[in-house]
Amino acid sequence: MSVTVFAGESSWIESAAVAQCHQVAALDGMIHVAGMPDLHPGKGAPIGAAMTSRVLYPFLVGSDIGCGIAVFPFRLKKVVPERLAPRFPDLDEPVDLTDESLGTLGRGNHFVELAKVDAVLAETDLAVGDHVLLVHSGSRGLGERILRAHTETHGAGPAADPAGYLEAHDSAVRWASRNRRTLAARVAEALGAEVSEPIIDVCHNSVEVRDGLYLHRKGAAPGDGRQVLIAGTRGTRSYLVAAHAGADAGYSVAHGAGRKMSRADALRRGKAKHTIEELRRTPVGSHVVCGDRQLLFEEAPTAYKRIEQVIGDLVSFGLATPVLTTVPVITYKTADKHASHRGSRAGRPR
Repeated sequence: MSVTVFAGESSWIESAAVAQCHQVAALDGMIHVAGMPDLHPGKGAPIGAAMTSRVLYPFLVGSDIGCGIAVFPFRLKKVVPERLAPRFPDLDEPVDLTDESLGTLGRGNHFVELAKVDAVLAETDLAVGDHVLLVHSGSRGLGERILRAHTETHGAGPAADPAGYLEAHDSAVRWASRNRRTLAARVAEALGAEVSEPIIDVCHNSVEVRDGLYLHRKGAAPGDGRQVLIAGTRGTRSYLVAAHAGADAGYSVAHGAGRKMSRADALRRGKAKHTIEELRRTPVGSHVVCGDRQLLFEEAPTAYKRIEQVIGDLVSFGLATPVLTTVPVITYKTADKHASHRGSRAGRPR
């Protein structure tokens, strides 16, 4: 029952998050908890952690099973952010009435982002100036229903039928991946772009059977020899890294910058510090499409840790090597209905 937090002395980690790691480590059957440098408190369990146990605990995965990030090469003839931003489709509206959440993004920290490669740090097929579409979303209501079916009977206890839970879990992971592809296709069609199969598609909330044990990830990306996109904020870079984490890190790496403020604090402080227009145009010159003013404050770049610090910790502990960085061009959170209406009359981009 050990706990290791992979963060340097200069990195700020909330004591409440570390306390949650130790609480999880005390659960029956728990072997090891690895906290990532983006670690922060969650509802009942830490976010930014990989947790290895002899027992399967659904609450350690949470309700958004399969939530993750996919990276799609995205080709546009001409990128004019002011023209493209109003053309993003309303991703609150499903594409299939028989599956009422397919093709929808969700709230919270979910986003679709048109980004540009601004630095190449290791061998890769992408080049500086190339565009990619980053899609961060999950299994929507499906994962929530799966967790609720467990908690209504067993609360935060272990799965009574691990095989049954894993079957439902795996379905949610597949659905979430399909949804990310559907979101990318919707945006490509609306912007008149060409989109390829994703070069990266990994989930952050999952459990897998590894070496006969259950490896739970809550806000942590698989780090066992694959490439991973670690998201910054809507006003900072994101990093694509080659991950090579071992057993002591739960074969995992960070999934993003990690919150440093609660949503309530971000809303209160943000209203005192920022205007709406400041949040819709970021320090890197990108546009944020978000019709929900409260969400704009909750998801402000200042509500998150410095992505450079997170990446620096991963590198210093030997968990990942940076491959390239991307900078936001347009980030979609929710539809700005007024802007979409204006854009719909302007014709398609050329």
